[in-house]
Amino acid sequence: MKQQLLFDLTEREPDSVGQARDVTSTFQDNLALPIHRWFRYSAGFSALWVRDLIEKQKSEGRHRVLDPFAGSGTVVLEGEGCQVESIGIESHPFVSRIAKAKLQWRQSANEFHALARLVLDKALKNTPKAYNYPPLIEKCYPPATLDALDSLRRAWKDNSDRSPASELVWLVLVAILRECSPVGTAQWQYVLPKKTKAKNLHPHGAFRAKTSLFNGDMVWRQGQPPGPSGVIECDDARTCSSVPDDWADLVISSPPYANNYDYADATRLEMTFMGDVDGWGCLQDTVRKHLVRSCTQHVSPLVKMTFEIVSSPILAPIAKELTETCKKLERERESHGGKKNYHTMIAAYFKDMAEVWMALRRVTTRGTVVCFVVGDSAPYGVYVPVDRWLGELAVAAGFKSFTFEKTRDRNVKWKNRKHRVPLHEGRLWVKG
Repeated sequence: MKQQLLFDLTEREPDSVGQARDVTSTFQDNLALPIHRWFRYSAGFSALWVRDLIEKQKSEGRHRVLDPFAGSGTVVLEGEGCQVESIGIESHPFVSRIAKAKLQWRQSANEFHALARLVLDKALKNTPKAYNYPPLIEKCYPPATLDALDSLRRAWKDNSDRSPASELVWLVLVAILRECSPVGTAQWQYVLPKKTKAKNLHPHGAFRAKTSLFNGDMVWRQGQPPGPSGVIECDDARTCSSVPDDWADLVISSPPYANNYDYADATRLEMTFMGDVDGWGCLQDTVRKHLVRSCTQHVSPLVKMTFEIVSSPILAPIAKELTETCKKLERERESHGGKKNYHTMIAAYFKDMAEVWMALRRVTTRGTVVCFVVGDSAPYGVYVPVDRWLGELAVAAGFKSFTFEKTRDRNVKWKNRKHRVPLHEGRLWVKG
């Protein structure tokens, strides 16, 4: 579908060869921004770009922004800063708790700092106790480091009451876990115990430094012009049940990519240490069942239902192409050792996203602008036109039109890649 782009929004910096590089979809720049930098979420995107977009839409009369895949709260935080109403939906229970904790920046910085000092003082006085952490934690921390982290966890738990200050201290502890590990705990979904980092921090020092960072950011943010308080709901984007009808006039989000990234696994280190899960196997009931099905771990029980899913009336606009693609993937899997059920994943992903569009049509006003940061996919080298199919599903749900704005090419460095299919990333603009 060829249409004029709604906006020429680009945020670029030179790459290593002097070409413009779009940074919309990276969380990297957020690490220098107050509040956003409290927790580095691997699936985040640019707060500066979000701010620019909200301000431009605000000048067009739009004052209610919704993010149905809120992650760690980037859009909602920027909505607050731009003085518009904002709601974020995040179905990952642990990630939604992180986002909700970030929104506590309005609370008394003195009360937060006093509780953090109390927790650290108690931790310093705690004597090491026998503990029984799951193997992942034992592999990620040497005994002395784990003793110190455990003492902080016990001290926090003794003073935990789910108050705003308590949740902020919880986030301080969660945020230092990767900084204190000497093994490979980079911000992607897999922890690599056999790799080592050149630098790691002692837990007590890291806790002090992070507390100081939070406190300074809170004082700074509280000195800025106040705006409506944002809201994070632990809810399902496929229903948006916590959002009133016709509420939003702007939607900004980055839905899960159909690329087999297991979002449930992204915070497994933190969830395991804090006792939310015992291991990888617990993620299915604790997290995955709540998420849009974008990886093969989600869909194993559904393999025999693949083409029943494809035949769902909600997928009628793309059914012919989707059926052909799923058949190709089903055939292709037989020549691969892992025999991953990509055909089922793709079917379930688009059914879920069709439901998301139906829910968004209910909760948005006529004339709404939607911007999704999306990327296409090619499991086993079979191309899936994600942006176009999502656009067609949006129109079928009742939105007026869509257009896609490519911001960068992906999979252009072929070394160590599983296929050579050119991919791209960009912004799917939908008009309501």
